[in-house]
Amino acid sequence: MSRLDSMLRRLTAQRDGLNWAADQVAGLEGDVLDLGLGNGRTYDHIREILPRRRIWVIDRVLQCHPSCEPPAEDFLQGEAAPMLAELAGRSAGVALAHYDLGRGIKDEDVAEAATLSPDLARVMCPGGLIVSGQPLVGFEQVEGPGSIARDRYLFYRA
Repeated sequence: MSRLDSMLRRLTAQRDGLNWAADQVAGLEGDVLDLGLGNGRTYDHIREILPRRRIWVIDRVLQCHPSCEPPAEDFLQGEAAPMLAELAGRSAGVALAHYDLGRGIKDEDVAEAATLSPDLARVMCPGGLIVSGQPLVGFEQVEGPGSIARDRYLFYRA
């Protein structure tokens, strides 16, 4: 598979997974978390599908497209672990999280996701969903939409 085809497959899975998860948490109270803002495309999509939810964003730096900047009060800038700890004190709980951290080095990204999993668990509402590009630990893995290959995106319930 070409890198272009792989990227298209990943982006389609991400969009379809977030749409599915938004429907799943419709009756659950709580905020949304975008963990890894990047250029802001995913954040922009989350704003569109969950317009009435507060969306927290965590990233090391703010370098997204200007149209995708979160409000300053919802952007936690810094390393993920301390920012998740700060979020635990500021949010009543997260109903839907999107985990998109990583530098593209699979072993390091998987290790980081495992290390951050307990911190992420502390901010989640019971029954909340996590849509993740990396395997997480300590959560119940659930089946996402059938249109997404099992290894492309992962879905967890808190």
